[in-house]
Amino acid sequence: MNGPATDPEALRERALAALLAARDRTTLLTTCVEDSELTAQHSPLMSPLVWDLAHIGNQEEQWLLRAVAGRDAMRPEIDPLYDAFEHPRSERPSLPLLAPAEARGYAAEVRGRALDVLEKTPFRGTPLTDAGFAFGMIAQHEQQHDETMLITHQLRSGPTSLTAPDPEPSPPFAGPDEVLVPGGPFTMGTSTEPWALDNERPAHRRLVPPFFIDTTPVTNAAYQRFIDDGGYEEMRWWSPAGWAMVRQNNLRAPLFWRREGGQWLRRHFGSVEPVPADEPVLHVSWYEADAYARWAGRRLPSEEEWEKAARHDPVTDRSTRYPWGDADPTPERANLGQRHLRPAPAGSYPAGESPLGVRQLIGDVWEWTSSDFLPYPGFAAFPYREYSDVFFGGDYKVLRGGAFSVDAVACRGTFRNWDHPVRRQIFSGFRTARDAGPTETSAPEAV
Repeated sequence: MNGPATDPEALRERALAALLAARDRTTLLTTCVEDSELTAQHSPLMSPLVWDLAHIGNQEEQWLLRAVAGRDAMRPEIDPLYDAFEHPRSERPSLPLLAPAEARGYAAEVRGRALDVLEKTPFRGTPLTDAGFAFGMIAQHEQQHDETMLITHQLRSGPTSLTAPDPEPSPPFAGPDEVLVPGGPFTMGTSTEPWALDNERPAHRRLVPPFFIDTTPVTNAAYQRFIDDGGYEEMRWWSPAGWAMVRQNNLRAPLFWRREGGQWLRRHFGSVEPVPADEPVLHVSWYEADAYARWAGRRLPSEEEWEKAARHDPVTDRSTRYPWGDADPTPERANLGQRHLRPAPAGSYPAGESPLGVRQLIGDVWEWTSSDFLPYPGFAAFPYREYSDVFFGGDYKVLRGGAFSVDAVACRGTFRNWDHPVRRQIFSGFRTARDAGPTETSAPEAV
């Protein structure tokens, strides 16, 4: 697809493919371990996997069967159990949840009925059905929970239960360390992407001064230099809240890292491996990303800077759907969809670079920005306030770009993720930026 589909039948086919792909992934994540692993809570930060499974089915029932098709509730008594706002994750294991077999049966029955609704629903007439929005929303919701379940798989102890091939080897990146993004206005957000969520809307113009941004995400090797230089021991690099987090938790490295025999090792989906020097650093909090940037004499990019680097074509003054243009992601352009269980080496995917030459802006690792999570001018909550509106104005920081754990249906140049700045279990990394000086007109040559 070269741009957002508008033909109803093309959108219907896209919705069907997205729903089926999400369910295939959900099935993989919930059948690769014993049922006892599904009902266990592997971290107080995460739900039991069986909760996510039934929650996926319950949301699909509420929006596709009840809201779109007007059907009676199948299991109204379980709605409160799977309301994410009614029960925090730490309490969910104590709830009378559906057992694994019952949860699978419920989700499968909902899906069978939902596919019938998809076949019969006109993709016009109401905000929920226009362009098949509700179906796209549910596919994205399931993929977001699949990512959450993948995080749980990384947190659980015991041997690995998931396998995937590593990314294809690529030549070492030999391009410049940073790229100049010219100053000026650009169009941020979207009013045309059919399945964009409310916080991505509406499109609006932003004026961004010139700045430099890293060509690739910060690597493990670069982050190790920060550690070796005493980065976790020097208060001057940290915000007050970040320094308090370091001291209270005795942090010395990213989550899952440990020092052994003179080298850094990390736990990765049930196995232990040397930390790969050329991969983007993973499992760092916003506070750690911010401290590294200060140590490096740089800063985190703002959300508008990140999106301008990812979407703006300075030749045409257009904001494209993705860094490479309007076409959908492909394996040659981005590392998405749990096709691999790790980021590709920094500098990979030349076919996915932006017009200015910035790489890996989509896929591989979520990238922390300096920005708080706030609404765009003209924001309107849809289809429910709890998706975005209730999170605005807290301590949430915006992440952009998706990761290897994110499916393409839930990842685009306008997509906004957010989390607390202390979070490290998510598949988060970062790149840095700096202001352009008054005499700087081009990026330095590679060294």
